[in-house]
Amino acid sequence: MKMEIKTLGILGGGQLGRMSALAAANLGIRVHIFCPEKDCPASQVTHLFTCADYEDRNALKAFADSVDVITYEFENIPIETVRYLQGFKKVYPDDKLLEVSQNRLKEKKFLNDIGIRTAPWAPAYKASDINDAIRGFKTSECIIKTARFGYDGKGQLKHNDKMLSQDSWAKLDTEEAIIEGIIDFAFECSVIVARDIFGKSEVFPVTFNEHSNHILSKSIVPHPSISDTISSEARAVAVTLADAVGLVGVLALELFITKQGDLLANEIAPRTHNSGHWTMDACTVSQFDQHVRAVCGLPVLKPLRHSDVTMINLIGDDVKRLPEYLSMDNARVHLYGKTEARAGRKMGHVNLLSPLTNPEK
Repeated sequence: MKMEIKTLGILGGGQLGRMSALAAANLGIRVHIFCPEKDCPASQVTHLFTCADYEDRNALKAFADSVDVITYEFENIPIETVRYLQGFKKVYPDDKLLEVSQNRLKEKKFLNDIGIRTAPWAPAYKASDINDAIRGFKTSECIIKTARFGYDGKGQLKHNDKMLSQDSWAKLDTEEAIIEGIIDFAFECSVIVARDIFGKSEVFPVTFNEHSNHILSKSIVPHPSISDTISSEARAVAVTLADAVGLVGVLALELFITKQGDLLANEIAPRTHNSGHWTMDACTVSQFDQHVRAVCGLPVLKPLRHSDVTMINLIGDDVKRLPEYLSMDNARVHLYGKTEARAGRKMGHVNLLSPLTNPEK
């Protein structure tokens, strides 16, 4: 197959962009990073780098002229930026998926409209909407999240009927929010799907996830909690979502699994995902390989897991354990080139490998 794409443009310069750039290099594809932050992780692995604001149209136009196709590494890219660039080059995933994923209200409605279940939810535009939602949910507590932005636990809080709704609303400092019913779930998992320009989808094994302070701390594949039934349903839901949005690239769907075994969608990430980092060392093709292949017009491949794996995030001072991991025969260390370790900051990750026990999970 002839390689048509010679240069891939990536909006955003974080660790996801860095790992995508490394995957592209293995295919002989040059990468041009566009990011407003100097010395960002992705800029360290490619010499094509534009440091400019996402609203700088002159810089954006020059960027578009220098690449063959464009993608983004996180969902907080301004939608106007993507739409402007689409006037010059293809951007994958497109602005429609980005718009849905940037607003939690639109996201939940979209998921429900295509038959994917979520926790009960309601929109909020003022403090009194909180009380109305709690009564509607027939519960005493809920989670309130800003409709836009916020990740790793930011932009959200837990509220109960003994608290003043005015106080909770003021803390969020927003004009639009989503109120979600609290799910007594058994565990959290995620499923990552890749879909190419030919409409073919491939799904990675479902990942069991553990969080600490609302940040992913560990991903495990396989895990005894994820039955064949849960795995099959999660994979089917991921393909339904990918087809519904006309995905070209990779997306992740975060899921709650209830104690009754029901699947409830939590959030869509229209990009590669932290819970898929295990694929870099335990699979024949990584999520980053798949994403680059898809957006550059190549067919996605069937991912075959060849090892059991536990992915551990190095968050903040966790990076101080680096000498320990570097001395372990089964550890594969990936650092993101960040010089300052701060609380809650993802500095890297480690994949701990062990022999394959169940190739179907």
